[in-house]
Amino acid sequence: MKRFLEALFGLVALTGLPYLIYLAVYYLRRPSGTPADTWPREPSVSIVLPTYNEASIVESKLEELVELDYPMDRVELVVVDSSDDETADLVETFFAGRTEPELTLIRKDDREGLAIALNEAYAAAENEIVVKTDCDSRLAPGAVRRAAANLADPEVAAVTGRNADVIGGSEVEQGYRDIQTMIQILESHVDSTLIFHGPFSAYERDAIVPIDPDSIADDTELALKIRRNGGRVVFDPEIRYREAAHSSFGKRREQKDRRAMGLLRLLWRQRDALGRHGAYGRVVLPFNWWFMVVSPWLVAGTLALTTIGSLAVLGPLGLTVPAGIVAFTALGSRDALGPLQPCYALFDTQVSLFRASVALLRARGDEEATHDGTWTPDRELREVLQ
Repeated sequence: MKRFLEALFGLVALTGLPYLIYLAVYYLRRPSGTPADTWPREPSVSIVLPTYNEASIVESKLEELVELDYPMDRVELVVVDSSDDETADLVETFFAGRTEPELTLIRKDDREGLAIALNEAYAAAENEIVVKTDCDSRLAPGAVRRAAANLADPEVAAVTGRNADVIGGSEVEQGYRDIQTMIQILESHVDSTLIFHGPFSAYERDAIVPIDPDSIADDTELALKIRRNGGRVVFDPEIRYREAAHSSFGKRREQKDRRAMGLLRLLWRQRDALGRHGAYGRVVLPFNWWFMVVSPWLVAGTLALTTIGSLAVLGPLGLTVPAGIVAFTALGSRDALGPLQPCYALFDTQVSLFRASVALLRARGDEEATHDGTWTPDRELREVLQ
């Protein structure tokens, strides 16, 4: 019993220590404000919008973009489309007779993956700042102007923003995003952040480099490569967007597992950045390696050890431990944990990271077996946005 408790305490302490250190650094540094503190001239902007079978929502997205608080004579919209529905035709019809913003429509006959489509769109973008956004998201009117203010800093080469409201009302997703916001604010004040978000990311055009053709973490990969090339990549919570989230537990799990797999693959491919590039490689990347690679296995080990130990010590009464874990998961997946919901949001993310790491290990290096880089529109998310 004593050895079991010692082992359990050791696992819990080892898992939680980096998070306690993070909280201590956060309160010692007390990061406040945002990276942007100036409002410069209005640089020219290219907005990149990848589309695939978005006929039900593309017009509402275009309406949002042309109504942004930014002079449309300074904006170019680059749509890269590989649809087999009428999405591209709807885009052309929407811009028929419009002179602003300028439209560049790239029609692709074959689906080659999102990363390949983005590389082509980025190469076609001609303006000083390149903004990437997704069809299934909604931007605050001042998002582009705020991004331009960040990029006025000569050290900042890329900026992303905050999911201020999860469309569809998922507290699990919102809880995790709130925790992630705290992490990214501190990372940006220390040096740079790791994770960039598809609904809104902005880059200096000259800083953009090609991303891997099979990438499934394209926005974060581009930001990481830009930081490796010497530019800071920051998170500004005043840049706000809204993104749809699944209502069902199973669909949320699938979406989060895919995101987790993309981030784990990216960390592994870029592992030589550890310890380099200033505080980014010495602080930010090690913390994310811990959070995404090490901690999920420790959490799984803690749960397994607790279950086995309780059964060995308490016999049939030990079943209350796995029963409690199942109840916690069931209630959390239904947004029914009240003040404990943020704890479940963090736990849920660790589960996805663990599942993704197991899937990658089983693939034994065959990365095409995990994902081919394409994406499938989800009917539920599009219905929420209509």
